[in-house]
Amino acid sequence: QVQLVESGGGLVQAGGSLRLSCAASGRTFSGYTMGWFRQAPGKEREFVAAISWSGGYTSYADSVKGRFTVSRDNAQNTVNLQMNSLKPEDTAVYYCAASDRLIPPVSSQYYDYWGQGTQATVSS
Repeated sequence: QVQLVESGGGLVQAGGSLRLSCAASGRTFSGYTMGWFRQAPGKEREFVAAISWSGGYTSYADSVKGRFTVSRDNAQNTVNLQMNSLKPEDTAVYYCAASDRLIPPVSSQYYDYWGQGTQATVSS
């Protein structure tokens, strides 16, 4: 079992930045691919970013590419999502998730463990 707890959400103006963190506990964190997903009201949960267990491979949704950066610290059992140049359409609950797949999947069905989510709100 892996327990995940997100933090760092909040309210920010358009163009601003937020840094989300996800703290993991339980089984060996470094063995898992980590992903970030988000869900806006009335919308499906969507992929945002993912990072391989070593940090050597990352992937991003087109909508956030160039603005968001995913990173991890296996010594601290954390994964972060730096969000810059935020837009109102980035407003959502953000979830981190863990997968045992080597190549970070973009589909939520391949993630086995999920955090409770953290709200990020971007005002125009």
